[in-house]
Amino acid sequence: MPRKKQKGKFKLKTHKATAKRFRLTGSGKLVRTKGGKSHLRRRTSKRTKALFTEMIPVKGKSIIKRVRRLAPYLNKYRANPNARSGQS
Repeated sequence: MPRKKQKGKFKLKTHKATAKRFRLTGSGKLVRTKGGKSHLRRRTSKRTKALFTEMIPVKGKSIIKRVRRLAPYLNKYRANPNARSGQS
């Protein structure tokens, strides 16, 4: 069976590990999660553990450029897609 001809340009593959670690805010800022959240947290203070939930804005221009190259469709799919349409 013959294949269908592709229309337009080719699709880029998203680096999944990058897509899971980074998000784009509504204003377009790139934010990242903190590491060290999975295990060995028994001796950590409650305040420190609470700070792990925050998302930190990425500052380095070279890192932002690299993340955008690895996850080209990050701006197309927001962190919370239902927030814009008013659904919860």
